[in-house]
Amino acid sequence: MTLTAGPADITPDLDDRRVTAVNPLISPALLRQEHPMPPDVAKTVANGRAATADVLAGRDDRVLVVVGPCSVHDPEAALDYARKLARAAEAVRDEVHVVMRVYFEKPRTTLGWKGLINDPDLDGSFAVNEGLRTARKLLLDIGALGLPVGCEFLDPILPQFIADAVSWGSIGARTAASQVHRQLCSALSMPVGIKNSTDGDVQVAVDATRAAAASHVFTGITPDGVAALLTTTGNDDGHVILRGSTTGPNHDPGTVADTLARLRKANLPERVLVDCSHGNSGKDHHRQAEVAAELADRIADGEPGLVGLMLESFLVEGRQDLVLGRADALTYGQSITDSCLDWPTTETLLTTLTTAIRTRRRESRR
Repeated sequence: MTLTAGPADITPDLDDRRVTAVNPLISPALLRQEHPMPPDVAKTVANGRAATADVLAGRDDRVLVVVGPCSVHDPEAALDYARKLARAAEAVRDEVHVVMRVYFEKPRTTLGWKGLINDPDLDGSFAVNEGLRTARKLLLDIGALGLPVGCEFLDPILPQFIADAVSWGSIGARTAASQVHRQLCSALSMPVGIKNSTDGDVQVAVDATRAAAASHVFTGITPDGVAALLTTTGNDDGHVILRGSTTGPNHDPGTVADTLARLRKANLPERVLVDCSHGNSGKDHHRQAEVAAELADRIADGEPGLVGLMLESFLVEGRQDLVLGRADALTYGQSITDSCLDWPTTETLLTTLTTAIRTRRRESRR
């Protein structure tokens, strides 16, 4: 008798039903070998981390300012901006601790360009290995100017490629509630700011800061690119960033005071950064300058817990639309994501903040 195989005897194809390509990714170790960390840059990173932690803890009475493009798309323009910022940072160094915002990943609510690492050629080709090389080299070039940098961490694998060159990190509003990102924060070697959610929920950022301060065991990759279990000590340099919401700003004194009370209840350090962009400016770059000037007045008056602010700034004000494959048509030094302040306005705001700190110091001695 002949037996005919039935449906249960057929082994179905269960994997990769929706994957169209699998391409090799360079290992973090190989990338770090191609673009090694120079001793002078390592010193800039370490000093930047230490100074940031000291400002957050109140051991340093300067104000922390994280400033730079919304998302880097042109390394040449970003380095041009960095040279200007390095000179300005040196001029205000006694009152303002400047960290350059150098973001390579662009979180998206729906769709759009995903950032320099994912699509460095701005044409939808997703040459990620090229993007990683470009990103790491840019971080090292900026560090060579003596300027510490800050990055947002979105993909939990990518920090192994670049985090050693970063002095300050952030977790965005769309990922603040993510357990994966809270665990990642607990492992990162630099201070990390966590934003309130897009709908304005501040408690999610407080809870994330508390979770990041704890020890965790989670999956990740080693520098050789091998899957591993990572055990962390927790990050005690976490802090909340108020970035406004879809319904309006939240940088007012009442919200700052409420956030500090939430942190106190959670037995966390009482410190807040304010993002002058996003919901706090209604995505109007001109409004960013107004928010920063208001914050400077409050800092001068000695408002407690307000330790710093963030600004989206580039060489040219505003923003422009990207047409994939037409990078040659873009205006040099202008954002292709959120609208930014121009450089002259940024330089003026740094001077304003310098005056605010001097005023606060003078008043505190009376």
